[in-house]
Amino acid sequence: MLITECKGYELEKEKSNTSEDFFNRSEVTFVVNGVERTLNVLYVRYFDEIFSEFTPFQQDPIISNDENEVSFKDIVALVCLLKKPELESRKRLYINSKQEFAAYFQGINVNKLQEIFMALGEKKGYELRSSCEFFLQLQ
Repeated sequence: MLITECKGYELEKEKSNTSEDFFNRSEVTFVVNGVERTLNVLYVRYFDEIFSEFTPFQQDPIISNDENEVSFKDIVALVCLLKKPELESRKRLYINSKQEFAAYFQGINVNKLQEIFMALGEKKGYELRSSCEFFLQLQ
């Protein structure tokens, strides 16, 4: 699987009677067997305020280097795909439970995510051979 893009953004109200402004969307675009796909993860924006409860990150942006900054919402869809590779066949995922959201981050080596974003920053894409390399090893 070749990961080509990861991005996230806050939704805005399109109509005054909708609740889009309570949600964020995170997207990961990847190529499998020559077919480009995108997984969209819609989740409650409040989770961005409490991500330090279930990740080692304390502030946003979570990754910052010379060329770019990566915010928490940029990694959500990627982490979901790493945790559950079967999501590659889905287009959308909706998460409104704090427990479900936190479960995606359990056991993920979030420091290793920097490798992916460095490759994406260089516009090369990241060849993911196995999502297992992104899990913390039990001692």
